[in-house]
Amino acid sequence: MQNRLKTLHFELTDPFDNVQVVICCKRFLKDLGFGEAQQYLIASAVSELSTNIIRYAGKGTISIGTTYRNGTVGFVVAARDDGPGIPDLKKAMAENYSSGKGLGLGLPSVKRIMDEFEIHSTPGQGTRVTAIKWLE
Repeated sequence: MQNRLKTLHFELTDPFDNVQVVICCKRFLKDLGFGEAQQYLIASAVSELSTNIIRYAGKGTISIGTTYRNGTVGFVVAARDDGPGIPDLKKAMAENYSSGKGLGLGLPSVKRIMDEFEIHSTPGQGTRVTAIKWLE
């Protein structure tokens, strides 16, 4: 069974919004007990999701929070936009793929950093990503 507690929500419309998300994310992770190296790594994954929303959809939301499963605490991030969606999700999740606007490290790196990763995207309707990192 999984329960969610404390959650923070961020509206994204400007690149500066990403800075706020990263600052709050690091503080949140520290409070949960993640070590400094993991704080930076996980915050970079959250930053990637936030940057993608601003770059490709123009606006959207990031939510960060805590989740619990079988007595273990986890950090959860949910990214949502109503942008153009990803036409070929399999291609976008391939290592080194780039749509021409980035380095091709984005979504695959988020998946590698996090313990759980789920993505849904529909062309013309947007993209939803949920990822969890469990505290060890």
